Amino acid sequence: MYDKEKLDQIKKSKKDWEEKVVNKTLEKYPERLEEFKTGSGDEIDRLYTPEDIEDIDYKEDLGYPGKYPYTRGAQPTMYRGRLWTMRMYAGFATAEESNKRYKYLIEQGSKGLSVAFDLPTQIGYDSDHDLSAGEVGKVGVAIDSLADMEILFDGIPLDKVSTSMTINAPASVLLAMYIAVGEKQGVSSDKLRGTIQNDILKEYIARGTYIFPTEPSMRLITDIFDYCSKHVPKWNTISISGYHIREAGSTAAQEVGFTLADGIAYVDAAIKTGLDVDAFAPRLSFFFNAHNDLLEEVAKFRAARRLWAKIMKERFKAKSEASMRLKFHTQTGGSTLTAQQPDNNIVRVAIQTLAAVLGGTQSLHTNSKDEALALPTEDSVRIALRTQQIVAHESGVTNTVDPLAGSYYIEAKTNEIEQEAMKYINKIDELGGAPRAIDIGYIQQEIMDSAYIHQKEVEGDKRIVVGVNKYKIEEEPPSDLLKVDPAVENLQKKKLDDLRAKRDNNAVMEKLENLGKACSSDENVMPYILDAVKAYATLGEICGVMREIFGEYEQSVRL
Repeated sequence: MYDKEKLDQIKKSKKDWEEKVVNKTLEKYPERLEEFKTGSGDEIDRLYTPEDIEDIDYKEDLGYPGKYPYTRGAQPTMYRGRLWTMRMYAGFATAEESNKRYKYLIEQGSKGLSVAFDLPTQIGYDSDHDLSAGEVGKVGVAIDSLADMEILFDGIPLDKVSTSMTINAPASVLLAMYIAVGEKQGVSSDKLRGTIQNDILKEYIARGTYIFPTEPSMRLITDIFDYCSKHVPKWNTISISGYHIREAGSTAAQEVGFTLADGIAYVDAAIKTGLDVDAFAPRLSFFFNAHNDLLEEVAKFRAARRLWAKIMKERFKAKSEASMRLKFHTQTGGSTLTAQQPDNNIVRVAIQTLAAVLGGTQSLHTNSKDEALALPTEDSVRIALRTQQIVAHESGVTNTVDPLAGSYYIEAKTNEIEQEAMKYINKIDELGGAPRAIDIGYIQQEIMDSAYIHQKEVEGDKRIVVGVNKYKIEEEPPSDLLKVDPAVENLQKKKLDDLRAKRDNNAVMEKLENLGKACSSDENVMPYILDAVKAYATLGEICGVMREIFGEYEQSVRL
């Protein structure tokens, strides 16, 4: 992109500047740190020039928004045409309580719903299971059956909203419940819009809410791909998640590399079942984290888009542009929030929001200031939503596409993250793919090592966290936090007792038996799960059948 003679002139003039200007300044005013690093710990040069991106080819490496390799954005006009979907992740206690919160968020201007489920729901247990004790409704809403899902979306027209559901191991069951609620509202499945996370590999890596071993888990995912391509075509069948990988302590490059390696595994698995890549790939979506290092995060998003486009075109021979276009949801970094001086979190979230928007996100959830302490209150949720709205309408950053493109630092960092991420993908390929790399603990160990380095830097005051290891103040204990009433557990148990007393239990047993037979065969299980859901079989009963057939996953320990 630059003439060799011009580059030589720039290199010479930069050296002259360093010797005659910078060195004299450093004698009087030394730089405040011995070395400057990104949020991921990578060294940052004092100044970036065309010399740092001398090999860049505008057409091949950048191009135009909405065109391969999508570095500059997934859509041609980006936010000049339509703003990102403003989702607020919410769900707690009962379906009734969460339904009220969803309606409040819609009234405040949220354009999409994002459902948080409680821990028992995430691992496929009913609220009355022994292992659910003390966890019902705590970190999300308790959903035991279609009856709960009907209440959750009561008065919310499913043909008018886009819904994201953060659910993985039992994703097939919750998706079936959503489809069934749509039918009861008179909304056919081909009109439903939304996303299920459905990313089990990152559960093995970073979160732990897995149920089944890797092979049957991948089978369930590809069954969803196949079923939705025919019956729920507007639904994003997976949200391949780097978010939790970053929350566990990864660097930006690791987040991209490990997430795209998981994506490769899902595409491979689907192709092996006979699915055409261009039939399902357009409905793949991604989910990334936004941390505090604004410029590194912008570069990360751009690198992820470009790298995925190349993978789909060159590795999987996708022909459809939609198959190559990486679309992603962003959530601001939960692990960056501090319990100390929680009002500071509003500023952190604003920076992270800017990073996501400047990086070209398709939808965004902003964390609330009090989430390091408890579930967010209505007031803090409103501030988090208003943060998105202020960036959208007042900051000016939405008025042009990819406004930081051409920055020597941004382009150099985009290249660097892409190259580092590709090194991880190549290593995972050598190990036999993401499932194998997970089973032997390689990915987990890499993340743990990065998390350890970061924590040591914080504890050694080499990395400043405002309010934690610098600028501390005496604080009163937090008040007015949202607390889930322990009575929720008893309420959910009573609901289950009533449901089992009123439903046709013979029909339930028949549907569960049919599901077991499908799990033991090579049939697509989705129609059988949907039949069981409509008969009001519970989540725990359905997952129990699959546990019996598939078994349960045991995490390997790497010493």
